Amino acid sequence: MKRIIRLFVLLMIPVSLSGQLTPYSNQYILNPLTINPAFAGNRGVLNMAAFYRKQWVGIKGSPETMSLSVDVPFSDNRMGFAFNLTNDRVGVTKENQFNANYAYRIETSNGTLSFGLGAGLVLTNTAWSDLVVLDPGDEYMMIDSKVFVVPSFSFGTYYTDQKFYAGFSIPRLVSYKFDFEKNKYVLDNNMADYYYLFNTGYLFDLSSDLKFLPSVLVSYSPKDKILYDINAHFRIMDRFWTGASYRSDRSLSALFQFQISNQLKCAYTYDFDFAKLRTFSSGSHELMLRYEFRYRVEAISPLNF
Repeated sequence: MKRIIRLFVLLMIPVSLSGQLTPYSNQYILNPLTINPAFAGNRGVLNMAAFYRKQWVGIKGSPETMSLSVDVPFSDNRMGFAFNLTNDRVGVTKENQFNANYAYRIETSNGTLSFGLGAGLVLTNTAWSDLVVLDPGDEYMMIDSKVFVVPSFSFGTYYTDQKFYAGFSIPRLVSYKFDFEKNKYVLDNNMADYYYLFNTGYLFDLSSDLKFLPSVLVSYSPKDKILYDINAHFRIMDRFWTGASYRSDRSLSALFQFQISNQLKCAYTYDFDFAKLRTFSSGSHELMLRYEFRYRVEAISPLNF
């Protein structure tokens, strides 16, 4: 029994803290700050957004995420600052992230070029005592892990005009691996663990009240396969947004967003996995609530859902 538990412990510990695959969440569509710090302040006004996601409903211990972001432009929109707070829970493991992002924008003849840097902390710990042990008398005691704290850094850039945008980012510039002998995370400068994200899209005016925004997100890692999202969204009267996404890991999602008032927006996203996971899960749900400190609706760029 001791060997079984030890093997389970090794499997449960997050061995690497580096970049991520194509985000399981659709949050990046509604809030690009989650994948690129260069978007800080891009909405042109002070705004706050809260997100909640429950993934793979029906599977006990499935991922659950809550986040809060605040960003604001300053210095005549030439710079932007953002703060993100994220809480992730998977099984008995919790991860909290605190990130600050800074962006600097350069006006070009046709659009805007932005560069961004992010810095923060990642805190992770595992509550082994919450596990159900088959043999309570086993001498191997399940003791909760201490809280591991590591710094996090990110880089990103993007270009946008009134119709087109393209961005590139490295969500985590520093990677770590777990050293079981030292019982802590240690720096791991392995470029093969990094993930590089590229996203782009174009806004089509189908009529005065209807706009169409196709976009794509590509995630690349030297040691993994290329993953991608293909998105198609419609903006109706600048008040209602709807669309769908296809993810290369065999999942589909539908997005709905409504402008409740000139300052308040709410959104809902449903994901359905049509791979083997569909046998155990009814899908994933995501909610967003955003408040913008403005008094009229302005589509600053095609990025601003």
